[in-house]
Amino acid sequence: MKSQKGALFALASIPLIMTLGNSMLIPVLPQLAKQLNISAFQVSMIITVYGAIAIVMIPVAGYLSDRFGRKKIILPCLIITAAGGAVCVVAAWFLKSTTTYYVILAGRLLQGVGAAGAFPIVIPLIGDLFKDEKEVSKGLGVIETSNTLGKVLSPILGAYLGLLSWYTPFVAIPVLCLISFFLVLFSVKNPDKKVKSDAKNIRKFLTEIKAILKEKGRWLYTIFAIGGICMFVTFGVLFYLSEVLESKYNLYGATKGFVLAIPLAALCIASYISGKIIGDNKVRMKRLGFGGMVLVGGAMLITGFSKELYFMVGFLTLSGIGVGIVLPSMDALITRSIEKDNRGTITSLYSSMRFIGVTLGPPVVSLLMVGGHWVLFGTMAGLGLIGGLLTFFAVKPGDTGTEGEARKVIGKTIKRVKPS
Repeated sequence: MKSQKGALFALASIPLIMTLGNSMLIPVLPQLAKQLNISAFQVSMIITVYGAIAIVMIPVAGYLSDRFGRKKIILPCLIITAAGGAVCVVAAWFLKSTTTYYVILAGRLLQGVGAAGAFPIVIPLIGDLFKDEKEVSKGLGVIETSNTLGKVLSPILGAYLGLLSWYTPFVAIPVLCLISFFLVLFSVKNPDKKVKSDAKNIRKFLTEIKAILKEKGRWLYTIFAIGGICMFVTFGVLFYLSEVLESKYNLYGATKGFVLAIPLAALCIASYISGKIIGDNKVRMKRLGFGGMVLVGGAMLITGFSKELYFMVGFLTLSGIGVGIVLPSMDALITRSIEKDNRGTITSLYSSMRFIGVTLGPPVVSLLMVGGHWVLFGTMAGLGLIGGLLTFFAVKPGDTGTEGEARKVIGKTIKRVKPS
């Protein structure tokens, strides 16, 4: 039991560090723009390039983790992420020219590649490590809590590090990644089986994935969409709140960071509690997912009626609770219903959709803001309610099946494929 707790603690450090490594740069972006003498669009690319390359690389990392083992992918990717941060530090310290920005951009690209093989692989690894479904659900709740804790701490930590220097957040990235590397190296036992002789048969692998999506596609695509909606709404409204706190309420630095952390703290607590509640009950997972999405939609709708600060923060906190209820439920459904051999790839597609939501949220919200407060939150409310309807009608716990049933479906499909 102690070894399992140690492994969970080590794995929980990964989403925490990956989130900090990206989000804590946001408070220092104005400093970056000034120091590097670049435009607002150019400085936004420092965030965008990280997410864009991660979206592309996550399915690749998922495939590799299914074929060669989770831990064997996570450890090198943590080193790659640390190396990306180190490139940014070197650029900041030694390159005092127009090339500094482009070297930092290259470092962020490298960071994104590493991140693609770190956090997304943690979700299926939790399913591999714990045999009891209740323990899996609790573990996934802890992972989502850690992920959200990173979001809570990032605006505060980023603001304080920015007081030391505009590049200090870059220095923190390699240090944090190396801490996580050694935690995983010594605390997580490799549950992976030996690589089969057909591990490199991509044709067979793709046939298996096609069979899974054909059999379970209806609810899997729904969960992908719900994950994307949750991240889109969360990061979109936080971007809006960040803008309003400065432009209307003159809140900056750490004070602004603490206000932004309130809805995220609620999300964090809700994730932890939800992970404990859902257990191995798939019907409960669906009900909590539906209720959480309705709470998100309702909170967004009510927020549209007022721009008053306490009113907005209060209902955005309710929305955060809704998202915190939804994500562990969706994580558990998707993890417990996919065979281990293909779990990494399927969950990586889910993670890609979440990254897409994170990436699209701020730019789309910047366009919606032109239409006004009500247009923005009316749109977010609509997305929340769409997510609720998708959960209610398309996610059927009886259709998710078990690993044994999945093997039968895949086995029948594989028999139709001629050996290569």
